[in-house]
Parts: sequence; C-alpha cells; structure tokens
Amino acid sequence: MNHLAGESSPYLIQHRDNPVDWYPWGDEAFERARREDRPIFLSIGYATCHWCHVMEHESFADEEVAALMNRLFVSIKVDREERPDVDHVYMSVCQLTNGRCGWPLNVVMTPDRRPFFVATYIPKRARFGRPGLMELLPRIGELWQSDRDRVVTSAAEITEALHRMGRAGGDPAGTPDATDSARARDQFAERFDREHGGFGAAPKFPSPHNLMFLLRFWRRTGDEHSLHMVTRTLRAMRLGGIFDQVGFGFHRYSTDASWKLPHFEKMLYDQALHLMVYTEAALATADTFFKQTARQIAEYVLRDLQSPHGGFYSAEDADSEGEEGRFYVWSAREIDEALPLEDARFVREMFHVSAEGNFEDEASGVRTGANVLYLTSDEALMAPEISERLDRVRRTLMKRRDARPRPLLDDKVLTDWNGLMIAALSRAGSAFQDTELVEAAKRAAESVLTKARRNDGRLYHRSRGDEVGIDGMLDDYVFLSWGLVELYEATLSTTYLASARDLMALAIELFMDTDRGGFFLSTSDSANLLIRPKDFTDGALPSGNAIAALNLLRLSRLTGDRGLEEVAENTLAAGAPFVRQYPSAFAATLLSTEFLESAPTEVVLAGAATGDDVGAMHRAIAQRFLPSTVVLMRDPADDRIAGIAPFAKEFGLPAGARVAAYVCRDHVCRRPVFTVGEMLSEIDGGS
Repeated sequence: MNHLAGESSPYLIQHRDNPVDWYPWGDEAFERARREDRPIFLSIGYATCHWCHVMEHESFADEEVAALMNRLFVSIKVDREERPDVDHVYMSVCQLTNGRCGWPLNVVMTPDRRPFFVATYIPKRARFGRPGLMELLPRIGELWQSDRDRVVTSAAEITEALHRMGRAGGDPAGTPDATDSARARDQFAERFDREHGGFGAAPKFPSPHNLMFLLRFWRRTGDEHSLHMVTRTLRAMRLGGIFDQVGFGFHRYSTDASWKLPHFEKMLYDQALHLMVYTEAALATADTFFKQTARQIAEYVLRDLQSPHGGFYSAEDADSEGEEGRFYVWSAREIDEALPLEDARFVREMFHVSAEGNFEDEASGVRTGANVLYLTSDEALMAPEISERLDRVRRTLMKRRDARPRPLLDDKVLTDWNGLMIAALSRAGSAFQDTELVEAAKRAAESVLTKARRNDGRLYHRSRGDEVGIDGMLDDYVFLSWGLVELYEATLSTTYLASARDLMALAIELFMDTDRGGFFLSTSDSANLLIRPKDFTDGALPSGNAIAALNLLRLSRLTGDRGLEEVAENTLAAGAPFVRQYPSAFAATLLSTEFLESAPTEVVLAGAATGDDVGAMHRAIAQRFLPSTVVLMRDPADDRIAGIAPFAKEFGLPAGARVAAYVCRDHVCRRPVFTVGEMLSEIDGGS
C-alpha cells in the first residue's frame, strides 16, 4: 500500500493499492517535495466519478505510469468532497487557465503549492490530439530541471491572479437589486431550450437553485415566462432518463440536450436540491405531478441513502461491473424475461426500449444494445389506470434490478450535504403534511449535531462509521443552519431555531471577511492552503456566501436581531461586483434579493403549540408558496422563545382567544387576527 493506507475516504481507499506512491494532502508530502526538490502532482476527484475511475484504471494502476510519477513527482490524492477548500483553490486555477473544468482535476505545482500546469482527464498515451501522461510527465520533469525560472514565473503569475480574485471588494453601489434580478431572468430566457427545457445545449446540468430563483421572480413580478421556464424544465427532467424511472432519484447530469441519456452517478446534494424545487413548484402551481416527483425523490433517499443513525450517505457510483450505467440500463431481452408478454410490450413502448438500444457509450458514441428508460409524456404518470399498471411493472423491474451487483455506495456522511437534505425534507414534509419526511429530517439533524459537533460547538465536515474528522468549512455551517431553519418552521420546535442561530454566529466568528465583507470558505488557521478562498459563484451547489446571506436575513426576522441583517447586507455588497458582471451565474445570491424585494413578512403565532388552532394556521402557511415569509411560534406556556427572539414576548394571546396571528412587515405589526382566512389575507396584502 502507498501512504493512503490509513485514510477513511472511500475515494482515497480506491487508490491505496495503486503503484503510484500517493500521499494524502498534508505536511508530510509537502516536506518531502521540498526536501527532494520535486514538483507535486496533485490529483483531485471523488468516489463516484466515472472519469476518475477511467483515469485510475488506465494510468494510476499502471506500473509504467507509476514508475514515471514516483521518479519525477511527489504525488497527492485529494477527495474533493472531503476537501472542498483544496478543490476550490485549484478548480479556480483551472478556470483561470483552461476555462472548461471538471474531475478528475490534475495539477502540477511547486513544493510551496503554487500551480503551473492544470488539466482534467489525461489518457495514458496521446490520442485524438490530446497528449498522454507518458509524453507529458517527462516533459514537465525536464522543464522543472532545465527551465526552473520559467516554471517559477508562471506559478507566481497564476498565484497572483488568484490573490487578486480574493481581494475584490464590495460595490459602493450597494447590494444586488431588482435590476440585477431582471437581468438574470433575461439571461436565463436567452439560454432557455424551448423544446426540451433547461438552459443551453448538451451536456445539461440541473441547477435547481436557478429554478428556485425564477420561481421567486415569478412570485414577485407575475412574469409567466419565468414560471414556464421552471415548469417546462422540471417536467422534462422528470420524464427523461436523467430520472431513474425504476428506483427514482436523479442522476448527476444529462449528456444530451433532451435529458434522455444521463451520466449515472447519484449525488445526495442533487436529490436535496431537486426535492426542494419540486416541492416549491408543487406549492406554486398546485400541480400534483410535481408533488408526486418530490415524494419519489424522498422515497429513493430514505430507502437507499439514509444510514441507520439517521444521517445521509453521499452518493452512489455511475459504474458497476466495470461499466458506466450497467446497473440502470436494460436490454430488450431483459425486459422480455422480467415481465409477462403484455407487460413487456407495455414497458417497451412506454419507455422507448428497442433491440438496438438507445444508450451510447459516452467516450465512443457507439450504441451498446442497452436502453435508458425514459418517458415522453406525463400521461402515464397521471392517468390512474396507466399509473397503477406502470407502478406494478416498475416494482417487478426493480426487484429484478436489485439482484444485479450494485454500484459503489459512498458511505461518508458530509455535514453540508446533510444540511441540504434536512432543509429539503423539512420543506417537503411541511408542505405535504407528511410526518415521515419531517421525522427523517429530525433524525438526520440529531445524528449530525451529535456526531459532527464538537464540545465547543464547532463542526466536523465528515463522519464515516464511528470516525469523524476534517474541520468544518463555511458550507457545513450555513447549509446545516439552513436545514435547521427549515426544520424549525416545519416543527416550531425552539431547539432547532436556537441551533441555527448558534451555527450562524460561529460562521460569522470563523469565516467572515471583516475587511471586505462576505465569508471565506475555510478558517484562518486552515493548514496548507495557497490562498484563503472566498467565492460567490454558484456551481452544482449554491454558493456558501449566498446561503449565508439568506440565512442571516431570515434569522434576523425570526429573532429580531438587526445585526444579522447588517452582516447579510455586507455579504451581498461584497458579492455585488461579481453579480453585476453576469447575474444568472449568481442565482442563489439573488434569492436574497428576491427575499428583500418581496416585502418580507413575519408571522407570529400565539397559542398552544400543540393546539389544533395553531396547527391549522401553521398548515395554511406551510401549504402555500411564501418564500419571503417566516413563521415564529409564541406559546404562552413556554418562555424559551424569549431567549432567542426577545420581541416575541410582546405578542400575547388576547383574553378568550385560543390562537392569534400577528402579521408584521416593514417593522410594523398589524392587529392580531384569529382565523386562517384573516391571516392569509394579511399575508397576501403585502405580496
């Protein structure tokens, strides 16, 4: 074994038997590189990454490649899910120098971590005009020995560019506003695929936070095209092969423009964000299609990704039996063998199964005889007589599929991704009045807060089995806080609100940039980072700064702490210069803009928390799409809320009343109302 033998990351474990003498990220590797005057070969990936597997099997498991790497470099392997801070730094380098980036990400750098070469997948030998490792590695080694000044100069220029990005200050014009939201909406409209939904051409990556922004823009402005872009995209994705039609849940992305042919890994964060946006679409439109999809996503997550302790595992691989998608695809013959004749014909017609197959190998483009199941109409899902038959045959296919070797389960539990799932389950459970979903969110929250929280309140980023490690980063604090705010609004349990507030207080203490505003990704004492990264750009996940700002705005209104709103304003101002360059790349930041532009509303419910009258009002709010409304519970028999939101003490229960709702807007609270209808009328009066 190499130096990864003691690691717990599933990705690093995959590489511990490689002949490449891999080190984990840390002092030992850097010290050896300095001592032996060697460059560092850094390779970043994750356990369920298909092209990471390809590069490992082709090169890193190859003795010839390993001999070159071991002679010329000190090699470091990083799990980008465990170390998003490291990944962010060198992905930024890739974006500066290459433009198109992804994983595996391979970087060559000096012993003091300054990069001078970056690439994604590299074949063993040159092909299709792409140089291979066997050609590149000696060339880089020779450059290191014979032209060191050129290497050092290049590394210094790249490093300085990174530092300049980090030094960007706030916008004197203030925070992003409705004009920026309108520009973002127009940019999405320009890229909208009217035929297939989604934005741009193939490959298509779902970005649910973009759709969440468009839903809020529609809610505030009444712009019907914004709503259409959301519903068309959500419907197309659910019908396409990017959705697992047999076992449910979403694959990572679509390799084609019509959502039919996926890249097959399933990530926890995708499920969380999809669950959230399908829930919001169901509330916004009252369309049961979106509600059904949300429930199916939750069914997959609770069945296949929830650990016995309640937390959620990270991902399932794209590959099994040495092939991408093997677990998920079907030949026509397999369909015929699995089902009675008429049911087989029904499935083949419904899901476009053919003898020649519809699935093409991503690398070669050759049809394999395998079929990805997809639909072209939602009629089968919504017509009861077809839907019942479809569900019956689906269960038969799932039983047969479960007999196949399963893809690898990446069973680490990440605090930030669990925060997203807690938020999504809380929102869906509350919206659909589904206690199972809310209970799952509570179990996950209790598990993460028990296992991943230190005695001083700080978080760990990762747990796996009984082992915890890696200091928490910005996303751990803000995503978990988001989940706890949503869980509070689903349960009205003061404990969750207190924990959400405490986590954001720690985020301010540990990560806030007191000079330029916004939040760094890592703490000031994070070891071995070239720069201290700070970013507002959305990727597959919304940016930590965006969610920090949104949390602070909501918590400010829930607690009455206006200082939190000031931090949010400074954060948004720090991000404004980037947002104004290209607003649609910062849709998650614009969630805060929409919150502020939509007359934020606080509703204080006074009464017995367990009473039917309070419950009726709580349900009425939860079952509507009210993204700029927060709900606080004031139970006269429970004074704990006064320690978190002192202003709540003023909202008593009038004599003779069993419930009262106080609707507040622009720091002014209306007279109490006593019926659901009156409360909703007050809320709608400001929207």
